[in-house]
Amino acid sequence: MPKRLTVVVSQGQSNNPAKRKLEEDIVAALLFEPGIEVTIVPHLYDLKPDGPGILGLQAITTDFVVLSWLYERAARWTLDRNNIHGKSGTSLLVHESDEDDDDLLDEPEEETKLRVIDNRPLPNRMIYCIDLRVSNNLQEYVDEVKRIHREVSTSVVELGGLNGNGSPSPTPQQLARVARPTNDTAIKEGGELEKPIEAIEPFRIEEDAKRRWYPVIDYSRCTNCMECIDFCLFGVYGVDKVETILVEMPDNCRKGCPACSRVCPENAIIFPQHKTPTIAGSDEVAGGGLKIDLSQLFGKPKEDEKSLDAAVRERDEQLLLAGREAVGDAVGVPKRQAENEPREKDELDDLIDAVDELDI
Repeated sequence: MPKRLTVVVSQGQSNNPAKRKLEEDIVAALLFEPGIEVTIVPHLYDLKPDGPGILGLQAITTDFVVLSWLYERAARWTLDRNNIHGKSGTSLLVHESDEDDDDLLDEPEEETKLRVIDNRPLPNRMIYCIDLRVSNNLQEYVDEVKRIHREVSTSVVELGGLNGNGSPSPTPQQLARVARPTNDTAIKEGGELEKPIEAIEPFRIEEDAKRRWYPVIDYSRCTNCMECIDFCLFGVYGVDKVETILVEMPDNCRKGCPACSRVCPENAIIFPQHKTPTIAGSDEVAGGGLKIDLSQLFGKPKEDEKSLDAAVRERDEQLLLAGREAVGDAVGVPKRQAENEPREKDELDDLIDAVDELDI
């Protein structure tokens, strides 16, 4: 018997007719698939922490797929910050520029660092995130969801495996949301879901979601260095009871300001709505196309002078807009490189500089 798979379609922020059509076509195509339930929510990033959208997603105890207009990393860690946890499933439907990134980044040997996620237990279920900007082809999304359904149906992950694996037990209200059948479903002998054609409808969660702007932390990269909390002067960041960094007051963030992302040494801070792909959650090595900064691959500090200057400028602009004084680089600027002794350039440095100048 195939497992039940929930597919969540997160709608775009605008009423763009092409986006809406793709969303609705995906929903329509999946409604008739046995073992698949479809839920529609407003834009994932804009959902309120205590609103019906997040509560509905928290109620899902099975493996599930999220299709949204966000990069995979941005969607995954937006879910995570709202206490929607699971093991990360791999989708084969990705941006073309992301396909070769893993091979490119495998070459340099990086020092082993303890990441926040290394000490965090994960529920025994899979979450797959798919970016709806990857393709305009409806069938590609339908085929990928079917492939994922086959994958989870043959895995050893048990349904409802949230209890005792790092997430709280669902409330009776949440179980009622997930463990229907309602009028549009029935259960065959043996437990398989049957959907009568005349009654099929997706589960829609309505919410008056306003556009938001706040950072999302990728804990698979974060080392809990606390440089973001030192740099941000707007009270966005805090720590939990085990002293792990978190976005405590997301709505304190200044709209359009990504400064803390620029100073993060691990590129762990995501602003899903930023125009720069690497800040918005892309796995691209550099911010545009297939351009690769080879100096990054060979260990150059990620918080180079230009990024730091931009972060300081952006922070000062927001301080002035808030009626406060600019502080420049006198407060919260990373000092990781201050103790490094300068060394003379060698032939490898000259080669890297020459390649960078090619702007490829």
